[in-house]
Amino acid sequence: MKEKLLISACLLGFRCKYDGGSNSLPADKVAALRARYDLIPVCPETAGGLPIPRAPSERRDGRVISREGNDVTAEYEQGARIARTLAERFDCCKALLKERSPSCGAGEIYDGTFSHTRVPGDGVAAEALRRAGLFLFGESELEKLI
Repeated sequence: MKEKLLISACLLGFRCKYDGGSNSLPADKVAALRARYDLIPVCPETAGGLPIPRAPSERRDGRVISREGNDVTAEYEQGARIARTLAERFDCCKALLKERSPSCGAGEIYDGTFSHTRVPGDGVAAEALRRAGLFLFGESELEKLI
């Protein structure tokens, strides 16, 4: 039986990115992941009720604020709860998450000014998954999982 890996759905080609696109990994990398893991896709942002497309958002002062100034923290928190529930239900010990995302970013996110300035920190779902004990990886660390 293969290990389960929670993975940001956009990395698998799901068109759930804020602008309606995806952040697809190369097909050979996805095949290598599938050979080793059962992949459990999740998009915490859409799981939390946000539409596609949607305004980009960033974390600021413990909240998640859209570029338009709307507080979307509740939706991000709901998506984080769903991601954590999926990880628990499927016994995932690891997660491969979209880097710098206000939801999935692990270790580094944007600073909330929409200036592309990066700061140390976790997205809302990454934070919840880390608290649940999962080992988190961004797509630049993919080779560590293969």
